[in-house]
Amino acid sequence: MPNDWNSRIIEEFRTNEGRVGGMFEGMPILLLHHKGAKTGTQRVNPLAYQQLDDGAMAVFGSKGGAPDNPDWYHNLRANPAAKVEAGTNSFDVRARVAEGEERSRIWEKQKIDRPGFAEYEEKTKGKRDIPVIILERV
Repeated sequence: MPNDWNSRIIEEFRTNEGRVGGMFEGMPILLLHHKGAKTGTQRVNPLAYQQLDDGAMAVFGSKGGAPDNPDWYHNLRANPAAKVEAGTNSFDVRARVAEGEERSRIWEKQKIDRPGFAEYEEKTKGKRDIPVIILERV
């Protein structure tokens, strides 16, 4: 069951055809449906994303700059088959972690487009690289 914060965002997303206001105004948001790594429980998380040229989407394990990766990241590593709601569309995806030049290119663009992500990176104080996860349609 999503926490109260996520529940409000999910409700607003679904009520407004994929748009969310407030601090997320104008930011592309998707709902990621994934399976818990240990429990197998279905979970849903609202995430900012970057649309990639090949039709895939990138999401970022920033966790607001926390020292550890978000639970959904660990869940996708264990169970890469997932589902996305974007706008009024839903589709299946397969998740993979971007590495090397691909990760750098996508991450640098995200920091330019959404400077808050650069702040999250600063908060980690170099203790972890924020994961970039590619969601490819299947």
